[in-house]
Amino acid sequence: MISVVVPVYNEEGAIELFLKELSLELKHFPKHEIVVVNDGSTDSTPEILRSLSLDNLTIIDHAENIGYGKSLLDGLLAAKYECAAIIDGDGSYAPRQIKELYAHYPRYDMVVGARQGREYTRGLFKRPARLLFNYLVKYATGRKVPDVNSGLRIFNKNIALRFKDSLCTGFSFTTTITLLFLLNHYYVKYVPIEYFKRKGNSKVSHFKDTLRAGQIIVQTIVCYNPVKLFLLLASFNALFGILFSVVNYFLVHTVFLSILSAICVSSFIPIFALGLVCERIRKNV
Repeated sequence: MISVVVPVYNEEGAIELFLKELSLELKHFPKHEIVVVNDGSTDSTPEILRSLSLDNLTIIDHAENIGYGKSLLDGLLAAKYECAAIIDGDGSYAPRQIKELYAHYPRYDMVVGARQGREYTRGLFKRPARLLFNYLVKYATGRKVPDVNSGLRIFNKNIALRFKDSLCTGFSFTTTITLLFLLNHYYVKYVPIEYFKRKGNSKVSHFKDTLRAGQIIVQTIVCYNPVKLFLLLASFNALFGILFSVVNYFLVHTVFLSILSAICVSSFIPIFALGLVCERIRKNV
């Protein structure tokens, strides 16, 4: 039994073929449903959705565009089955891959499609940001995370809804749910999948959404594992202090760098202590 949630916003060029392919693939499941959340589309997407006659199809309409994460959350709240899958409706993920992920459920609480291929790795701005976010998540959770924000995954809906107040309503929904499952010690498995070029124009604002994703990662780590984050900040501060000291000793010889170096190194203890205070507050809340 599986509920597949598909968030849609202005996908007139891809959505009909995608949903027909998805419906065909879900025939392998004796009980299944497709929950499409139309997030205020302004093109012909709503008309296309209403014209489809697919089995077990539920359409939720938002009066206006309110966000990718909110669409997924509304779809999960409406889903009938405990096993839920999310997949984008733009053709970047193949519906057949759902069956590949489902082979590892329910042994794992969440199974994530780790994107591979040229379409995923290209982009001068996106790639460094992904590497940084993956490092932060790996550092905070102690787990290797091949793909922190994949839009194709299967998970236990009831576990996800326990954290509904912490889930991001924007594009960082997938980043947040990855962190929440890992930081709360649920079993998460990554399965390599092929990632395809989307049909139509992307709705992601790379600079703005990257900053937002960074904010979400930091907030979630502060909430669930603050000591590690403050230890990282304190260590970087001390490292810069040592670097300033070396530069000053061998090259510059200024009082300013000496003072700056001393401040950076000595700040290690108060910054780390602040992390311990946050951890104590977290446990008492």
